[in-house]
Amino acid sequence: MDRADLAAALFTSSHLTGTFTLRSGRTATAYFDKYRFESDPTLLAAISSHLLPLVPAGTDLLAGLELGGIPIATGLGLRSGLPMVFVRKVAKTYGTARLAEGADIAGRQLLIVEDVITSGGQVAMSTADLRERGAHVTDALCVIDREEGGRETLAAAGIHLRSLVTARELLDAAT
Repeated sequence: MDRADLAAALFTSSHLTGTFTLRSGRTATAYFDKYRFESDPTLLAAISSHLLPLVPAGTDLLAGLELGGIPIATGLGLRSGLPMVFVRKVAKTYGTARLAEGADIAGRQLLIVEDVITSGGQVAMSTADLRERGAHVTDALCVIDREEGGRETLAAAGIHLRSLVTARELLDAAT
């Protein structure tokens, strides 16, 4: 599947219209339901293949953010051979009480993996938490950049955003 076909498939599978409250608190009339493309094995495989060239050299671990970034990181890990960590929004209070499940992150170069970025707020918060635990984070990777300030928020936090597609590209693919 080439990139244009993938963009069209992403749009067809995930684009919804109506009134939606986003994680940022903003209201939107268009929504990309990430679970629709993340739960489709054919689309997830194509997404992973197209994301692979966007992984920066020197990445030690793929850090999938709870919940939507985890299937993307898993698919990308299967394609790249890179190990993963699964990052909670809040460290659990029982068992190992870890924020990032999987390999140790201290001193390692992590690539944040997310599905859809709107404001960039969760990626910025998770990055700060990971950095406090000794991880090195300079880049984030997402499937869809909604182009609503996330790239700028992340740049202010010292994070370079790499995206597979933008909301504009998805809308263009649909026409």
